[in-house]
Amino acid sequence: MTSTTDNSNADVKIDLPSARLAKNWWLFLLRGAFGIIFGLLAFFLPGPTMLSLVLLFSAYMLVDGVAAIISAVRAMRKSGQWGLLLFEGLLNIAVGVAAFIWPGLTVIAFVLLVAAWAIVSGVLMTTAGFRLKLDHGRWWMVLGGLLSIVYGALLVAMPLIGAVVLTWWMGAYAVAFGTALIILSFKLRARQREQAGTLAAAV
Repeated sequence: MTSTTDNSNADVKIDLPSARLAKNWWLFLLRGAFGIIFGLLAFFLPGPTMLSLVLLFSAYMLVDGVAAIISAVRAMRKSGQWGLLLFEGLLNIAVGVAAFIWPGLTVIAFVLLVAAWAIVSGVLMTTAGFRLKLDHGRWWMVLGGLLSIVYGALLVAMPLIGAVVLTWWMGAYAVAFGTALIILSFKLRARQREQAGTLAAAV
């Protein structure tokens, strides 16, 4: 009897990080919405100068980084298993600040900066995704991370592409990434509602 109870408690403990992340599903929805908005602006308005694109990218990174940090802190308040998501948020803010302080970076330097951010951020998010339970939308978080890695690799392979093409790539990536996060947010919301219903039935 004691053994069964202990096993049950162990299962609950393993599920807690995912459950806490599910409670904050709206933060992933917010990140996804900002990503899609940024992507559409970048895709349909490729005419702005590289300086405008850098500042737009900087603003997006700051907003996305803050949202990532809030979701990570809320999830890891009583457990330290979401440090990678927190680090991703800090990385996004650092890149956003760097792009804002040095907007005069050359096109190639900016492309490589974006590429490095996309690859590192993608690796962190993919790793964090494997910590999420399957029924909480693990593969959508992993997909978002893989999209970042592929996007970064393409930029490294062709750093001399024109500013317009870079803008289109960035727009396409942001829309795909944002869509993955929105789907993930709805998965988390569904799990949060199921968990709330289970707890209410148990009481």
